[in-house]
Amino acid sequence: MEKIVYIALAGAAGTLTRYGVGVLFQRMGTEGAIGMPWGTFFANMIGALLFGLIWAMSEERGWISGNVRLIILVGFMGAFTTFSTFAFDNLQMARASEWGWFGANLALTNVGGLACVYAGFRIVRVF
Repeated sequence: MEKIVYIALAGAAGTLTRYGVGVLFQRMGTEGAIGMPWGTFFANMIGALLFGLIWAMSEERGWISGNVRLIILVGFMGAFTTFSTFAFDNLQMARASEWGWFGANLALTNVGGLACVYAGFRIVRVF
C-alpha cells in the first residue's frame, strides 16, 4: 500500500510539472490555437530523456532501486509525459488541415523521443 501512495504522490508532482511546462510555453507566446504544440513536444522530449536516465541508472549502474525506479517511471513520468495530449494535438492539427505541423510533430516527437531515451542511456554510461 505504501508504494501506491508514493506512486500517487509522484504522479501529482509529474502532473504539476507538466502543467508548468505548458504554462511556460504559453507565457513565451509559442502556444497558439493552431501550430506546433511546443509545450507538449518538450514535455515528451524531457520525459524521454529522464526515462532513459532513470532506467539506465537503475539497470546498468544500480544507483536507483527497483522500487524507486517504479515510483519515478510509473508515477512521475506517467503523469509528466503527455501521449494523450500529443494524440489530441495531432488530431486538432489534422482537423485544421495543418499538415506541415502535423507531420513535423509526429516526426520530431517520435524520432526525438527515441533519441532522448538513447541519450539518457549514453549519459549514464559516461559516469
